[in-house]
Amino acid sequence: MKNITQQFNSGFEPFKALLIYRYDKAEEINQFGREEKSTEIYVESYDIGRNGKPINAHPLNEKEVSALSDLLQTTQETKSGYLKSKKLLPANVLYVNQQANGYAIWFTPPQEVSLFFVDGLHIPSGRFHVPAMLWKANADHLSVYGLTGKAKPNERTKLCHAPFLNIYGSGQVCMGTVQINIGKSTCLEEFIKTWEQYFFNSSFSHSISGNNSTKTNTTELWRSLVGKGEPFPQNELIKNNLTLKSIIQ
Repeated sequence: MKNITQQFNSGFEPFKALLIYRYDKAEEINQFGREEKSTEIYVESYDIGRNGKPINAHPLNEKEVSALSDLLQTTQETKSGYLKSKKLLPANVLYVNQQANGYAIWFTPPQEVSLFFVDGLHIPSGRFHVPAMLWKANADHLSVYGLTGKAKPNERTKLCHAPFLNIYGSGQVCMGTVQINIGKSTCLEEFIKTWEQYFFNSSFSHSISGNNSTKTNTTELWRSLVGKGEPFPQNELIKNNLTLKSIIQ
């Protein structure tokens, strides 16, 4: 065990104390004729006064239990390394929330990537140019948005619908049969890398928003881009009335 007495003396201040009472009831004969002893527990909560002495004794209430649970869970998540960066924050990271079920927001500039489509769409899989994108994800769900231009977004940046199939109007991605395996100890860099691989390595299969993610029918648009090797036509992006600030919760 690490001795942190010095840390307590220099930085930590007590603010709450719990006293647990136990009452062992006398043995009783149960319905099967056996002796049985039961125990009752009572928890008393104290606030800590300015002089360091416990005051305001009262039964531990539901609000305090909930606050303690959140505190312990948050502490555990932080210690686990979930969404912690191994070094300085990557330049494309915009926001990180390390609370329970925390999430990260990052962006990627326009780039050329491999995209995969199911045979029924009659769109050959291959290399395509995609616009700048905004990503928001926790350990279970991913949402993506389109961005115009190449500049790093700020709080006022207006978002667009991501110009892909398999995406709800809200931006959330339907991952289909992809097995999501992101643990609560995943560091920030690995978290981002894994989600991008999940997204780009899965096969687009259908339109959830009626092919309205772009100005042109979305499926037809990707068919028209096959083999062109040209930057994604940004005039196809449709604004969705969201800003970066509005998706930070």
